[in-house]
Amino acid sequence: MFTGIVQSLGTIESMQGYGGDSRLRITAPDLPVAEMGIGESVAVNGVCLTAVSYTDRGFEADVSGETLSRTSLGDLARGSAVNLERALLPQTPLGGHLVSGHVDGLGELVLREPAGRSERFRFRVPGRLARYVAEKGSICIDGVSLTVNGVDGAEFEVNLVPHTLEVTTLGGLRAGMKVNIEVDIIARYLERLAFGGEADGADTGITRGMLQRFGFDRGQ
Repeated sequence: MFTGIVQSLGTIESMQGYGGDSRLRITAPDLPVAEMGIGESVAVNGVCLTAVSYTDRGFEADVSGETLSRTSLGDLARGSAVNLERALLPQTPLGGHLVSGHVDGLGELVLREPAGRSERFRFRVPGRLARYVAEKGSICIDGVSLTVNGVDGAEFEVNLVPHTLEVTTLGGLRAGMKVNIEVDIIARYLERLAFGGEADGADTGITRGMLQRFGFDRGQ
């Protein structure tokens, strides 16, 4: 588990293919690699990867073909910057929100504009994910925990303060670029608890029709 608070900017040093999979070598000068062990989880642009070896300046991690095809990691190249976060420890401050590192899909930046000293970003997500995005809820974009300011169908807006723009890769985004999206894990579990019984005929006492009547489900 992670919190969506980026601890370091890393750089892709190399990407070596292995029959559809890939091994990433990442330079991470601000991560305490001397304290980290083989098998430790590291979020790379929001994707949970396992460190399989270390160098003096960073670490290596394997990425499956499935992950490369379903996340933006497949678009990385030598020299690409990435957001890095170590897995939660008992003493880690929970400054963002609970993030699993299991990316739900890709979003696209459709608008970026000034908003005072901050900047407003508008993203579009696949329709299947839009239902989990709620105003003032949490969302993870390329490993960064952010608060949703507004929702319009399959599009939503977030504000990024100057610090976030400076210390994460989000400051380099341009319209049309893809990002990894992980929706709030609580929203996914709530849907499963509420509607999971429909698949096996169990009566949960909650139906989509009931929620729609009371204005809680707009059928997105």
